[in-house]
Amino acid sequence: MTTTLSSTEVAVASIKAMESLDPERHRSVTHPEAVNREAANEPLDCRVPGPDGFLATAKWLHGFASDINWEVENAIAEGDLVAVQTTMRGTQSGPFTVHGPDGSVVAAMPSQGRGFVTRQTHWFRVRDGLVVEHWADRDDLGMGTQLGWFGPPA
Repeated sequence: MTTTLSSTEVAVASIKAMESLDPERHRSVTHPEAVNREAANEPLDCRVPGPDGFLATAKWLHGFASDINWEVENAIAEGDLVAVQTTMRGTQSGPFTVHGPDGSVVAAMPSQGRGFVTRQTHWFRVRDGLVVEHWADRDDLGMGTQLGWFGPPA
């Protein structure tokens, strides 16, 4: 029996797929033309459309925090637009890299093995039962402060 997920369920499944490096989990919820608007500062392979780009983002995130996970707090849909409020947690296990337009690393925040907890809101556009667009509002400054990247002046 085939079940059809609601737009909200598809968006939540896309968030939870980021916890996995299983290509099928990403394919099952990501449209071949999907765009991740947050990938502009990620490695080039994260910027390709569709499941391969979303999986590349998951790999990049797992390189930064291998135990990364998202707790879904709330999700709401209106038409094809879905907003998902989350708490992201993890422990930095590798450098966090920021990439320029050509894909080169323009900043690398070294790991000090610290944990982080930060709130995020992810926005999705869903078409034909699959994510076609993603963008987010994140507290990167709060995360960076918890991880020791920023602090009071010496």
